[in-house]
Amino acid sequence: MKLTVNLPNHSYDLTIENGILASIGQWVNDLWSSQKVVIISDTNVAPLYGKQVKKSLAEAGFDPSLFVIDAGEQSKSLTVAAEIYDFLAEKGLTRSDGIIALGGGVVGDLTGFVASTYMRGVHFLQVPTTLLAQVDSSIGGKTGVNTTKAKNLVGTFAQPDGVLIDPNTLNTLELRRVREGIAEIIKSAAIADERLWERLDMLKDEDDLLAHATEIIAACCQIKRKVVEEDELDNGVRLLLNFGHTIGHALENTIGYGKLTHGEGVAIGMSQITKVAEEKNLTPIGTTEQLNKMIQKFHLPISSDSWNPEQLYTALTHDKKARGGEINIILLESIGKAKIVRIPIEEMKSYLD
Repeated sequence: MKLTVNLPNHSYDLTIENGILASIGQWVNDLWSSQKVVIISDTNVAPLYGKQVKKSLAEAGFDPSLFVIDAGEQSKSLTVAAEIYDFLAEKGLTRSDGIIALGGGVVGDLTGFVASTYMRGVHFLQVPTTLLAQVDSSIGGKTGVNTTKAKNLVGTFAQPDGVLIDPNTLNTLELRRVREGIAEIIKSAAIADERLWERLDMLKDEDDLLAHATEIIAACCQIKRKVVEEDELDNGVRLLLNFGHTIGHALENTIGYGKLTHGEGVAIGMSQITKVAEEKNLTPIGTTEQLNKMIQKFHLPISSDSWNPEQLYTALTHDKKARGGEINIILLESIGKAKIVRIPIEEMKSYLD
């Protein structure tokens, strides 16, 4: 299956196909001429697919190298980015060469950031191997690294030349990482697709979802494609994709990157902001119950033992959606429809009680 992201300056295809990773060299050959290619992966994914991808690229006429980072959110930093810059320079990478992200969201965000800043920009491809990256982070051109102050505080908008999604890679994913991706699937359905929500409602558990991974990934990619096409630079409707993320990112920051997964933070964030919005009569009564039931069916949390309102408020004041003493939050009008609400940042304290 192919979906095209149509943008004014740079359109590209999302290719979703079981088993396609084995012929990645042919896919890249359709997009790029023969050149040096650096594959960036991590210590979880490289042992599984690194050798296979390098071999396929070499057979297709490319000159591939592999750079492996430590798995985990702690690698999404300027320090690791600098190490990659040095590696690219050592390999003699020029602006006519390319980079491939082979891994989950951390690898994808970091690789995109490096590609968009090395020599002021080289082209790159996204090959997401986690459910989270396949349904969300590999699409749309957001890149970035974390700082001690906030998640994704430093970054760029840079679109890839293509996204290759092989749902078979999910077979090697640990259950906690599957659930992390399911949180983003729930988010997508809650904000934009009542039919997808009904489809999720019919599933029994995580295994049942993975059995229908291709169609669910495609549904999420269609949602993401639509909002990216309407709002590439995240100033309008694309903000809807941040449902649950303002509180979720603050939780990740205060609890510690990697101790709480991104999906777990988003799940708690969605539940908390909807609960308070319901109390304020900004979201229909019963929405939180529906949302919590879905979140808990897939064994994701709706609360945290490490909840600290003061620390969370401090963290979210650094959120990129905070502008001029105000912040945009995303609330549900109903399951399948969301709205952007601009509030004074001080009011966020009431959403953290």
